[in-house]
Amino acid sequence: MSSGSLTGLPGVDAITPNALVVTGRVTRAQVPGLCAELETLLAGAPGLAAIDCDVGGVTHSDLALVEAIARLGLVARRAGDVELRLRNVPPELRALLDLVGLSGVVGNVRAVPE
Repeated sequence: MSSGSLTGLPGVDAITPNALVVTGRVTRAQVPGLCAELETLLAGAPGLAAIDCDVGGVTHSDLALVEAIARLGLVARRAGDVELRLRNVPPELRALLDLVGLSGVVGNVRAVPE
């Protein structure tokens, strides 16, 4: 997360209209806020085919983060079948996503190779 004035959700930066940056440890309590942030980004870019979600700054990969990614994928799908592209996926998160089969359940979420 960048330094400066604090606005929006802690651990989330909207760098461009097509990107959501998630940093730190994601808790279950933060998931609705993340979804609202993504909804705002998508509302500001109608007709968008894909949106990037940079998860390179997450500090803890667990099921709360997996839940957040799954719900963000649903938000993107409901916004016109927008693809949610994960960027900078840490190896432990990639393994956890494979373990729970997220890519098979939420077809519009994919990790972009680095």
